[in-house]
Amino acid sequence: MNMTEVLLDGTHDSRELRNALGRFPTGVTVITARAPDGQRVGLTANSFSALSLDPPLVLWSIVRKSSSLPAFEAAGHFAINVLAAHQSDMSHRFATPQTDKYAGLQYQEGFGGAPLLHGALATFECKTETTVQGGDHLLFIGRVHKIRYGHGEPLIFNAGRYCTPLPLRTGSAESDINAVWGGLG
Repeated sequence: MNMTEVLLDGTHDSRELRNALGRFPTGVTVITARAPDGQRVGLTANSFSALSLDPPLVLWSIVRKSSSLPAFEAAGHFAINVLAAHQSDMSHRFATPQTDKYAGLQYQEGFGGAPLLHGALATFECKTETTVQGGDHLLFIGRVHKIRYGHGEPLIFNAGRYCTPLPLRTGSAESDINAVWGGLG
């Protein structure tokens, strides 16, 4: 395999770091909230991750220059909407600046008024526990209060493109799940 090596010494092209990070496939989410003034905000993010099972905590991050940041900070609650493979258009909608990202969308209000998007593969309704500064991003840690999930193909982002999973012909992660999570998988 041909590998590219870059020293991150401050003179590097930041695109190189993005290229390397893009080699780690992630799910695609839309993070939503309702600010105290009633404003609904939402953005596409692949920075979502589980943090703890007990207590149930998740995390995600937002670039500090985002115009949505003050609304997310003031809301005190947020929802993680995990997108299904057929929802790449919704990912694009919430990744693109628009006057009303919710125009014509089906959603319902969740915990704290955070919009829950119709057709999402899973939703996590959360209360903001804390935020942490991290470089050019602000990390949100949330306590999960309610979940919903269904079956289907997730939308995946890898190397700058949307894709879907293909199961391998051999092997199973079940033994790994049992070893790591004690059968909680």
